[in-house]
Amino acid sequence: MPRLTHLECTRCGEHYPADRPQTVCPNDGGILYARYELASIKKIFSPASLLPLAPTMWRYDAVLPEAAPVSLGEGFTPMLPSREYPNVFIKDEGLNPTGSFKARGLSAAVTMARHFGLKKLAIPSAGNAAGALAAYAAAAKIEAHIFMPKDVPMANRIECDYYGAHVTLVDGLISDCARRVAELKASESWKEDGWFDVSTTKEPYRVEGKKTMGYEVAEQLGWKLPQGIIYPTGGGVGLLGMWKAFDEMEELGFIGPERPNMVCVQSAGCAPIAKAWDEGKQAAEMWPHASTLASGLRVPKPYGDYLILDILKKSGGVAIAVSDAEILAATRHWAKVEGIFAAPEGAASLVAYQKLLASGFFTADDNVVLFNTGSGLKYLDVLDTKDIAKAPTARAIAGIIGPY
Repeated sequence: MPRLTHLECTRCGEHYPADRPQTVCPNDGGILYARYELASIKKIFSPASLLPLAPTMWRYDAVLPEAAPVSLGEGFTPMLPSREYPNVFIKDEGLNPTGSFKARGLSAAVTMARHFGLKKLAIPSAGNAAGALAAYAAAAKIEAHIFMPKDVPMANRIECDYYGAHVTLVDGLISDCARRVAELKASESWKEDGWFDVSTTKEPYRVEGKKTMGYEVAEQLGWKLPQGIIYPTGGGVGLLGMWKAFDEMEELGFIGPERPNMVCVQSAGCAPIAKAWDEGKQAAEMWPHASTLASGLRVPKPYGDYLILDILKKSGGVAIAVSDAEILAATRHWAKVEGIFAAPEGAASLVAYQKLLASGFFTADDNVVLFNTGSGLKYLDVLDTKDIAKAPTARAIAGIIGPY
């Protein structure tokens, strides 16, 4: 019996076969999750079984689809103790291939694309996912078609070109790029030419790649989960993946029922999740005129918003927005104090921690993991030339002071 048994809709619970490419639930557009025969996996998969395995995300292949990996060495990034804050750890995803956490999701997605014999992969991206798809598609000898905003960091555009991807620069946001992919999907050649959409949460396997972050957090902390995880949230796939991983690990007997307080941090210039959380809504509204130097956070409405908000509620977490000025200051601070040249998105997690510590949401005794999602080297043009406007006036978000 295959370990991966089926795909399940996160809205209606409908099951779909996992032996063919799937996008979202045809009934209600719900995100599909990969489900495994965990009772059987438990017999062969344990913390001890991981000890001799290579330090990549594919060490967790017992809970990943059975397919030959398209790998560039992604995963098992360092969990660095903070030099400034006791009990704080920085998970540095900037050391992944292509310089960001996107390598995990795209490694898994391209692995399954090759497994299914797909020929052309399309993606709308705010930047780092584009570079990751281009790299893994090149390794798999699959065509990559990238749609990204014209003002993405220069590194993202150049790397896609060097990997041989077909790049379309769009005058607009990632939502406008997604619209271009949707138009392409409506064309007659989409199915005939073997196209497939690997947009965030529009296929099941980017979540599977990102869930390995949850397994790593647990393993690197001795199979004890922290009190909190602060995660920069654009599309939110990593948040979904980690929460899924925690549920799997409990069923496998690796951990108990405890869960971290999950914290979403967004930019004040594009904070649909923080606003929805503040207003007690179950889904986010489209954010108008999104603008932030942290291009990965410039997602006006995440497709998985309903799942993100549910995770925040179940975990006792919170969503918080921080200004670009605060993000820029935190980027410089982490570099000077921690020796970590973080992406602006990652540095936002430091700002969120400082605010939550000051408010009493976290105490200095709480173990908290801050995710740096990428390398600052991908943002040299942004960090060198960006004019940072005065931060917007602060207002309360879920009892926490943070502007949006």
